[in-house]
Amino acid sequence: MDTTKHDISTLFAQLGLPSKTSEIDAFIASHRLADSTLLQDAPFWDEAQQHFLAESLAEDADWAEVIDELDARLRD
Repeated sequence: MDTTKHDISTLFAQLGLPSKTSEIDAFIASHRLADSTLLQDAPFWDEAQQHFLAESLAEDADWAEVIDELDARLRD
């Protein structure tokens, strides 16, 4: 059973990205999504990251809520 806390910091760690608050804020500030682009199709993800995001959303996995949060923050 996965007991990992699913928040934005652990999502970034799961994606292999720096996961301190300031690093997350910097990533979001430098990456934006167009309204027509699905989060998992963004050009800044590698193949493994795209797969994780797409699979988590398709399966409505525990990560889905925080992935939706990331999606919203990339569109602000």
